[in-house]
Amino acid sequence: MKSQRPLRAVGDERAIVRAGSPVHLDDTDKAIIRELQVDGRMPYAKLGPLVGLSQAAVRQRVQRLIDSGAMQVVAVTDPIAVGFSLEALIAVNVDGNLREVADALAAIEQATYVVITTGRYDIMCEVVCENTDELLTLVNEVIRQTPGVSHAETFTYMHLTKQSYSWGTR
Repeated sequence: MKSQRPLRAVGDERAIVRAGSPVHLDDTDKAIIRELQVDGRMPYAKLGPLVGLSQAAVRQRVQRLIDSGAMQVVAVTDPIAVGFSLEALIAVNVDGNLREVADALAAIEQATYVVITTGRYDIMCEVVCENTDELLTLVNEVIRQTPGVSHAETFTYMHLTKQSYSWGTR
């Protein structure tokens, strides 16, 4: 059965884009982040007292953290629960400019994570697909046809044991 989802690029509104320089976080910022990693829907009226701020002050801090790119508040779904039966990690070797190829892979709708690496592979690209037909089309007709891609090796996920976004702050 052919996939119903088009293989197309998406805008930056769905991606974390790193500006480069770190944002200075004080202890209050870090406390806000830790609390929101536990419950991203926590009301400001509850969050404020937990971090020693008023509701208005914590609202301003949260907005500043979001505007600076230090934090996003998003809904994280279980791909299986929302209809995507297949996740895979695609290891890519590149001839040419790593950043250009990484940017091209990041523009693929099914790509959820793209990172330039060291070691055996140049780029690791995580994808979420509806089924094996969609993955095959993605690998064969999109990723392997991307200029600069010399090799792509696909590792399908058999079972997701842990996925966490609560690493906190340093």
